[in-house]
Amino acid sequence: MNDRPRFSGVYPILYTFYDGRGGIDEAAMRLQVERCIAAGAHGIAVLGLVTEVHKLDVNERRQVVDIVGAAIAGRVPYAVTVAEPSIPGQIAFARHAQDAGASWVILQPPAKGYSEAEYVRFLGRVADAIDLPVAIQNNPVNMDVALSNASLLALHRAHGNVTLLKGEGPAVQVAALLAEAGGSIDVFAGHGGKEFLSNLRSGCAGLIPAPDCLDVQLAIYELMRSGREAEAEALHASILPLIVFMTHSVPLLLCYGKRLIARRLGIETIHERAPELQPTPFGLAEVERMARSLGPL
Repeated sequence: MNDRPRFSGVYPILYTFYDGRGGIDEAAMRLQVERCIAAGAHGIAVLGLVTEVHKLDVNERRQVVDIVGAAIAGRVPYAVTVAEPSIPGQIAFARHAQDAGASWVILQPPAKGYSEAEYVRFLGRVADAIDLPVAIQNNPVNMDVALSNASLLALHRAHGNVTLLKGEGPAVQVAALLAEAGGSIDVFAGHGGKEFLSNLRSGCAGLIPAPDCLDVQLAIYELMRSGREAEAEALHASILPLIVFMTHSVPLLLCYGKRLIARRLGIETIHERAPELQPTPFGLAEVERMARSLGPL
């Protein structure tokens, strides 16, 4: 597959904004897309933990895919996470994403309780049924099911369109997989970019973070590409406290990260969906301080 599509860069994974009636706020979603593209995002991703996917039903997930796909309108690559609990469900959702403009899909393993071989079989059958490049999401920190490097490479080698990985394990683990793959798989790191520079040094193709400090992470990526590693290190150090603050837990990220990006986008009112973490006065003050430091996106 030497002629396969290659993907790289920084793909912000969008937050879900709600309107005053509790539905998806289409205008806010479109604004988020426009500002991310204007900032220089290499692509856009949706339906990860940052998108609050666990609070959306399947129709709302499809709605988000459609809204964002229409807003992107083919200007940058579009990656959609697929997390339906069955093989037919994942196939149908992936095909819907393709119709909405997805460039590639990110498959999540189903619920815990099965052998690793069964997850490999499940994901392989989904990949074989869709006509898109496929990534596997492997997040041993925040997800109940994670695969070994051996299983991830087995999927890659046995299924021609499994050519990407959303690799959110420790940088040393991801580096080992990259070394064994020999450049045949494009790996995007996660966890807000805590280990972004290590990930890039190991051969990762890019990063899928929340959009909180997208513009800074885009600058870091370009500095690393141009060999200006010391400048990249200094810039990364400047946002690392923010990343650590936001990534202690998913509820904390959804509470404060969404408020930070809303502040940077000029969205004045946040409508949350229960269950939610209630912000504290100190937390809100920290968000305001971060927003002033970063400025508008």
